[in-house]
Amino acid sequence: MIDYDTIRVLVVDDEESIRRLAEKEIANGRRIVHTAGCAKDAFELLGQQQFDVIILDIRLPDGDGLDLLEKFREAFADVEVILITGHGDIDSAVEAMKRGAYDYITKPFALDRVELVIEKACQRVYLQRENRLLKHTQSYQPPPRFIGHSTAIQKIHYLIEKVAATRVPVLITGESGAGKDVVARAIHLGSNRAAQPLIVKNCGTLQKELMRSELFGHCKGAFTGAAETQEGLVALAHEGTLFLDEIGELPLELQASLLRLLESQTFRRVGDKQERKVDVRFLFATNRNLAEEVKAGNFHEALYHRINVFQIDLPSLRERKEDIPLLVEYFLGSLSSGLTTCRVSKSAMQYLLAYDWPGNVRELRNVIERGMILAEGGIISEQALPRELVERSGPAVDSGGSPFSLVEVEKRHIRQMLLAARGNRSQAAAMLGIGRKTLYRKLKEYGIE
Repeated sequence: MIDYDTIRVLVVDDEESIRRLAEKEIANGRRIVHTAGCAKDAFELLGQQQFDVIILDIRLPDGDGLDLLEKFREAFADVEVILITGHGDIDSAVEAMKRGAYDYITKPFALDRVELVIEKACQRVYLQRENRLLKHTQSYQPPPRFIGHSTAIQKIHYLIEKVAATRVPVLITGESGAGKDVVARAIHLGSNRAAQPLIVKNCGTLQKELMRSELFGHCKGAFTGAAETQEGLVALAHEGTLFLDEIGELPLELQASLLRLLESQTFRRVGDKQERKVDVRFLFATNRNLAEEVKAGNFHEALYHRINVFQIDLPSLRERKEDIPLLVEYFLGSLSSGLTTCRVSKSAMQYLLAYDWPGNVRELRNVIERGMILAEGGIISEQALPRELVERSGPAVDSGGSPFSLVEVEKRHIRQMLLAARGNRSQAAAMLGIGRKTLYRKLKEYGIE
């Protein structure tokens, strides 16, 4: 999401009276105005923070405005330049527009005219940035939910709540499919950056030849095929969050650059001599043992210690099987078309509980989606489950005392809800999604005090 409440304007003019006028009259509660008296000072400011619109005098003591216009356009992809001059003529105006100026204003100028041009230029900047962000951010999804009431999941919720409000890096570890991306989204949405972009990138998908450019961006002509200046993921995540999944896949040659970015919040694009400053919150995820990777020489030791400030280790699904019935119920609801509802038969549920789930929650979701397609009469039976799942689960058990039986799981789940509700049966029934009478009947049936 782009912050539409703030417009950052840089006015570059050698006349002090113009700079003072801009700071006094153009700046308001929405527009933040910075000024520079020469091109050198302007480039220094542009390296320190991001601007939306540059108002540039065509004659400066250390440069020509038309030449600077091209340099600004090449160096900063998402910025619009408005040229101003006291020596306006049609030829220079046409040349300015050819070189990429958003507009051309002659002195003396009316402030309301300048303000209108700034607003329109900024709308174009916002549109360009949003189009770029759409390539790296997910379409709208409901707020992430970590389904389950097991002790392990309660601990995860606690850790997310504690770390979300900070800006420290977070390393999320766990097996593939355990929900590392859900934790990352929950941390971002729980932070004060929730209204800003969450940029997500799987390091395993970075193209080897272009990975530095994709992360940090590049300048026009930096390498063969660099036809225009391109912002990288780091710049796109400015004031937001950058989530690098599978960080263990990042090559060693890039790890040193990432470490420097983490320590200084500055970076340099490919082909650029200018350092740029950003404000980014970093989240990382991996299913590798990075400590072992460090010992093997495959991961930068200093980077490991820098990203491992706060670690959240996700349990596998086989470690929290008591959450499976809740997850099944959730997927049955979320995957339903709304016209038909399904339920899982008792024997099918026992197979689900007995299976070890190497693919974790992601695999369970796929199994339920498949089962809904093959369901007969709205019931997902064991015949609707994948053959390898049934074979690897062993024979279905009865509803007696097996640790994987539906009865035993339900008993444990009811006890946990009573503990969570501190003995309040009405609240526990609401958390379980059943009526009070049903809860009282089950308490009596299972002998739960």
